[in-house]
Amino acid sequence: MPKDTSINSVLIIGSGPIIIGQACEFDYSGSQAALSLKEEGVKVSIINSNPATIMTDKVIGDHVYLKPLTLESIDEILTEHKNNPNLPTIDAVLPTMGGQTALNLCVDAEERGLWKKHNVRIIGVDVAAIDKTENRESFRQLMVDIGVGVATSKIANSFLEGKEAAQEIGFPLVIRPSYTLGGYGGGFVHKKEDFDAALKRGLEASPTHEVLVEQAVLGWKEYELELLRDSNDNVIIICSIENFDPMGIHTGDSITVAPAMTLSDRCYQEMRNQAIKMMRAIGNFAGGCNVQFSVNPENDDIIAIEINPRVSRSSALASKATGYPIAKIAAKLAIGYNLDEIENQITKTTSAYFEPTLDYVIVKIPRFNFDKFKGANMELGLQMKAVGEVMGIGRNFIEALQKACQSLEIGRAGIGSDGRQKRDIEEIMHGLQHPSWNRVFLIKDAMSMGVPLESIRKVTKIDKWFLNQIQELVALETELKRYSLNNIPRDFFFNLKQKGFSDIQIAFILGNVTEDDVYNRRKELNIRRAYKMVDTCAAEFAAQTPYFYSTFEEAPQQISLVTGEVLSDGDELGTNESIVSDRKKVIVLGSGPNRIGQGIEFDYSCVHGLLAAKESGFEAIMINCNPETVSTDFNMADKLYFEPVFWEHVREIIDLENPVGVIVQLGGQTALKMAEKLHENNIRIIGTSYENMDIAEDRGSFSDLLKELDIPYPRYGVAENAEEAIKVANEVGYPVLVRPSYVLGGQGMSIVINDEDLEKAVVKLLGDLPGNRVLIDHFLDRAEETESDSICDGEDVHIVGLMEHIEPAGIHSGDSSAVLPPFSLSDKVIADMENYSKKIAKALNVIGLLNIQFAVKDDKVYVIEANPRASRTVPFIAKAYDVPYINIAARVMLGVNKLKDFNIERKLKGFAIKEPVFSHNKFPEITKELGPEMKSTGEAIRFIKDLEDPYFLKLVKDKSMYLSK
Repeated sequence: MPKDTSINSVLIIGSGPIIIGQACEFDYSGSQAALSLKEEGVKVSIINSNPATIMTDKVIGDHVYLKPLTLESIDEILTEHKNNPNLPTIDAVLPTMGGQTALNLCVDAEERGLWKKHNVRIIGVDVAAIDKTENRESFRQLMVDIGVGVATSKIANSFLEGKEAAQEIGFPLVIRPSYTLGGYGGGFVHKKEDFDAALKRGLEASPTHEVLVEQAVLGWKEYELELLRDSNDNVIIICSIENFDPMGIHTGDSITVAPAMTLSDRCYQEMRNQAIKMMRAIGNFAGGCNVQFSVNPENDDIIAIEINPRVSRSSALASKATGYPIAKIAAKLAIGYNLDEIENQITKTTSAYFEPTLDYVIVKIPRFNFDKFKGANMELGLQMKAVGEVMGIGRNFIEALQKACQSLEIGRAGIGSDGRQKRDIEEIMHGLQHPSWNRVFLIKDAMSMGVPLESIRKVTKIDKWFLNQIQELVALETELKRYSLNNIPRDFFFNLKQKGFSDIQIAFILGNVTEDDVYNRRKELNIRRAYKMVDTCAAEFAAQTPYFYSTFEEAPQQISLVTGEVLSDGDELGTNESIVSDRKKVIVLGSGPNRIGQGIEFDYSCVHGLLAAKESGFEAIMINCNPETVSTDFNMADKLYFEPVFWEHVREIIDLENPVGVIVQLGGQTALKMAEKLHENNIRIIGTSYENMDIAEDRGSFSDLLKELDIPYPRYGVAENAEEAIKVANEVGYPVLVRPSYVLGGQGMSIVINDEDLEKAVVKLLGDLPGNRVLIDHFLDRAEETESDSICDGEDVHIVGLMEHIEPAGIHSGDSSAVLPPFSLSDKVIADMENYSKKIAKALNVIGLLNIQFAVKDDKVYVIEANPRASRTVPFIAKAYDVPYINIAARVMLGVNKLKDFNIERKLKGFAIKEPVFSHNKFPEITKELGPEMKSTGEAIRFIKDLEDPYFLKLVKDKSMYLSK
């Protein structure tokens, strides 16, 4: 069936601020759906309160509403569109792109009669389907009715019913609350004594106070299938995903692998059949669906865990893994198209009615931030705790796994062989039995220490096939130790690279050689990466998408059919599918995995950097490894390299592409970390130079600069050990702010008030970050904190925005409610902030963006720090003022425009507040105290007309409540 012509204007509901369990994969889906509908001539309105994402940008929607995700907001928007002749009347709502938040809001609006009142259709899902899948008892009963296996379970709406269910089923069991996200409120209960507390938590977490008490299938294997269905009832499986970790760990916290590696063909076919049956049974709708299964490793019995009638957290991963844009196609299906009527986005010659085939392996590893949640239970279970994820692509599982480890940005060069391995066998075995963020590394450590593979399998229940793969790395390491760099046989060297070993790992194993030595030797032996295309069809059809990953392969030996002579002996490198053009190129380094302190706002900046480079006539190339984000969409850049933002990978892409320069100031600390290496290798950094960025990062040099400019700053000192630190603290005066140099998001920062606390803080910091120096600043107690963002083109400085924080100095700026423009600062303070911003921008010769943090005490402005890069706040200011600031900054950095070329008009009436959003409920055991280390996982924007707004007045009243050291 072709497009439904009665749908001319669609409302897409976003997922709101980023929290653990619902991150930027839904902004990716929402953005892709919006662009897909616009291609069809449909007008798109978006409601989402998150200012940090590209989804709430004018390049994505026709009408963007940065409003709280409430029924009142929806009613307001629909009424405005109905009554305003300049706006299109909204015909339909698409709620399947905004995670659980959007689905729940859609159901609430249906129950309140909102859609009916405004004559709006729900597309992409059926409300009955949401109820069937979210209500645990309805889901269980439906599975029984259609003959799909489920675990033994009982529903409970009260404490008494829960106790009866537990008695009947027996332990261990699992508690699953209805209508929650990311496993919130759920958990395993191994013994009777723990049940009461777990049941109470589950009943409280569910909005309907309903839980499913279920038999726990611990140790079974876990799988997911991503499906699409059209209104003609055609169903295709886009991707199978296998969890490396067995049942018992939330899939968002599990390492996952695509395609499934250890599934028998018979079991896979049965799973497919059941998934299709399940999707057809939950309602008559066209769109995406995610199904989770568990398989008994003893006999291949399959049970269904759940089905989500929407794009899921895994849909983004599956889209990037296969190159098949699930949300884009799902949006077209929602407005009436059938799969065979839609063009395959990759080949452009076949239809979308095909199932992708992978000739490579994908590994996703979650990124955790337990260091931000002091005292949190770090053991993984049913409730999701990861804050982000990375994806590695390789020709084999182990290459993809090592690349994913290199992408995590936790200082690992792969799995082990990097000086970070654990050697305490008791600690290792405890870590295998009680899984946390580092279990995959501990498996390798255990094997290196001789723990038998079978012992590891018994403890972890991880499939033997995966363990054998990791065991092979241990054998390769042992073999490598027999050689020196100059006598490694080429075949063996090549095999190491095929198994994902980085140059730095090889250098570490060999000892006495550097990463550069290994890299140069490799080049001498002509062992280089070949870049392969992610083409969805295992090269069966020619692909048009410029989306690449690297691997190591050699061309096969070629023999003439006529003469029989050897034409090439197979030593040449395999085909490089990334064809280098003769255009001027710019590489944008992405921001890697989401984590606290570096979230989606940096991806927003990267996307705008790409768009500005394309508009300015450059070939825009992206390097990034985050599957959740818009920057890694195959049609955002002219070329996408889905690779770790890790020096070895970045350098080889630069060698291949030979760009005019690299943009590092849009991708947060991830990209900035590369600046020194780029500088050392004479690779041009676009925008502010490395030397000037380094002055801003180095506290001593920066303070000398401030002194020269006659700009006040808090007294400070630098120490390399606890004794020096105590001496410095007594000179600058308590209280002091203690922090390591060169970090983002306030990592490791604390405020201390005496010598004893200082000694503890410094010893801990230097233990966590060996070789670092500690900065000790006099802390301006009871000061106000403010900040400025600006753009400088080398001549002029434009103040992007000045913000005043509601919370006092001492609470990290990312955890503060920031008000734009300032609401209580004197004219003198505002003039000083502007003046200091301009002076510092010119002194550092900033080309592009600059963020400065200030403390204001007794009407005197002190500079705390300056960052010549994209900040966490520029996207918020750009949305509040309705000015494309990142685009302007990128054009300035590229040298194609000066500030005077732009006519900048701010459009804010009243004030905008950046509200931090926390995920404390995922860690019920921690306190909500705030301090100099950032803890918020996301943010929302709230517009207020004036300072009498009750929400604003409450924030001011509570401003110091959570301040701690």
